[in-house]
Amino acid sequence: MLKKLLSPVGIIIAIICLGLVFRFAYLQLQASERDVQTSNNISTKGFFASSFPNELGENKNLKPYEGKIVVLNFWATWCEPCRDEMPELSALNSAYLDKNVVVLGLAIDEVDAIKAFAAETKVSYPLFAAESTGMELAASLGNDKGVLPFTLIIQPDGSIAKTYFGRISKPLLEKTLAKLIQK
Repeated sequence: MLKKLLSPVGIIIAIICLGLVFRFAYLQLQASERDVQTSNNISTKGFFASSFPNELGENKNLKPYEGKIVVLNFWATWCEPCRDEMPELSALNSAYLDKNVVVLGLAIDEVDAIKAFAAETKVSYPLFAAESTGMELAASLGNDKGVLPFTLIIQPDGSIAKTYFGRISKPLLEKTLAKLIQK
């Protein structure tokens, strides 16, 4: 059996398999580099030109947040992981207010659902209702998976520093924020 494995045919098969593994790894690396380049080319101008109703139904322009480091969290009241991360997002918002950082919550919900949620749950950052257009906006900002929660960090120059799919934590966000605040 060992002789068969060490035979020229066995060696050739091993080399081919090893080559395929390296090729797959190389293609994955190229794809991830493309994703980083794509996310850096995404424009946030449309986001900052938008306005959405807050939990009180008051239409608010997002232009005042331009030039800040924005932690933008797409969420929904019916999304359990979204609700689970909100205390950490609130703590992050409170801890970084004096560092030109703001957390914004953009809900894929109607105003009434957000109003009811905000009455039950204390949140220290602005909440907005994007309803069904929120998923289109999330997709335009890099959510190619169509998942919630989806969080991104926008730099003061409007470029996207980092995107996160799924539940995030305060320490995870702080790693990216530390790099941006040092600039």
